[in-house]
Amino acid sequence: MIKSKWMTGLITAAVMLAACAAPQAPQQPAAPTAVPQAEQPKPAEGATGDGPQIAGVDKRFDGVTLRAAFIGGGQYEKMYESIKDWEAATGAKVDIVYKGDGFEIDKKLKTDFAAGTGDYDVVWNHTSFFSQYIPFLEPLENYFTAEELKDFSQAILKSATRDGHLWLIPRHADISVVHYRTDLYGNEQYKAEFKAKYGYDLAPPETWKQFFDHAEFFTGKEPGLFGTNFAGKEEALSGRFYEILVANGGQMLDENFKPAFNSEAGVKTAQFFRDLYERKLVPADMTSLLWDGVANNFCQGNIAVHNEWFGWYSYFQDPKNCKVAGKFDLIRQPVGEGGVRSGWAGAHAFSIPASSKNKEAAAALIKFLTSEKIMYKEAQLGFLPVRDSVWARVIADAAGSDNPLDKKRLEIAQTAIANDFFAPPLIAEWIPLTNILTPKLQAIMLGDIDAKQGLDEAAAEVEKMMAEAGYYNK
Repeated sequence: MIKSKWMTGLITAAVMLAACAAPQAPQQPAAPTAVPQAEQPKPAEGATGDGPQIAGVDKRFDGVTLRAAFIGGGQYEKMYESIKDWEAATGAKVDIVYKGDGFEIDKKLKTDFAAGTGDYDVVWNHTSFFSQYIPFLEPLENYFTAEELKDFSQAILKSATRDGHLWLIPRHADISVVHYRTDLYGNEQYKAEFKAKYGYDLAPPETWKQFFDHAEFFTGKEPGLFGTNFAGKEEALSGRFYEILVANGGQMLDENFKPAFNSEAGVKTAQFFRDLYERKLVPADMTSLLWDGVANNFCQGNIAVHNEWFGWYSYFQDPKNCKVAGKFDLIRQPVGEGGVRSGWAGAHAFSIPASSKNKEAAAALIKFLTSEKIMYKEAQLGFLPVRDSVWARVIADAAGSDNPLDKKRLEIAQTAIANDFFAPPLIAEWIPLTNILTPKLQAIMLGDIDAKQGLDEAAAEVEKMMAEAGYYNK
């Protein structure tokens, strides 16, 4: 996020208000364990011969206008084209008064919630962000019955629950996956050269050490080709650091919520990013890139091996837009030195602000947007569904595809979600923590500060923040 330890002005006020509630029942994600034999996910149930169903259209809301703040850009906006159908069925109107990427809308919501100026009825949310918004949100368990929720991923609903209340309804899930160029990895000359240099066969990377070797090897093999790239700013960089840190056997926070990322595992992880940048194995502008930028780099054929979210799949497979269409494959995230496979994950979602004057209509819109029919349409774009019935449908669709990767990607996603999934700590201070950590990671990457010193400085600031939020009060 922003490159200072706290947002200023109204944003600071919002974070402090949210933090007041956090120490009541903060939650750490379950600690990942060493890589087991992959659990085979159970087949999803719930699909029938009938078409996918819609919801939230069984009541009229004539004269009601809902104000919405949603994530925007890229594939996210396809869903909003369906809102006109909900309006026709219910008589209500939806005014999308703000759209921005995840980091922009986070800042916007915190500013507006603090000032009391948002006047929203439905807002974007995310399992990594929602804890900081809780003082401003309406609990949703009174608007959604157990019957309505049973088709959703129960693990994700659990990640959306704090202090006994359900705060968001998931839209789609995401977990990262390695994308690698088959035209490069299948090149016989490259295979021979790699074996001669590194002493093992060139194959999709199973470990982060192999991932680094591959990035080093492929850089410069073709004009303009870099080994890899990462989103290098905002929470995106801290999140990627977090998942490799966990894979290396480290923790972001210990069981007492003290910073633990400046451990030996943390230093090794930060040095991994520094070495990639120092050796020019990533684009020079990496610290200014977010998800759209790194996805475009891979799309244009400038990256050999890349960690990316599943939701970009249809974009990468479009030959009208992407040079790599039909020239890449997927593999689960690598294993780190701690014997843990990376699995940073989460879910985009919708929530209702407590200040909304149209909560029933807002809940109806959320039911529509997260219904089986709308989720199925999003899943066809490449997003990972959060309903069992939709999983069943997309897997059945993929079984008949001419492209075997259509089915393989879903099998990888199900296996990764079943075995590798871990979320950031469910605390209001997660984003403020990344606001502290990300600038230090950028400075480490750029060589402005030593890895150990940079992490120690960030840890001291995070500990001070957590103390002020009341986490260490006896």
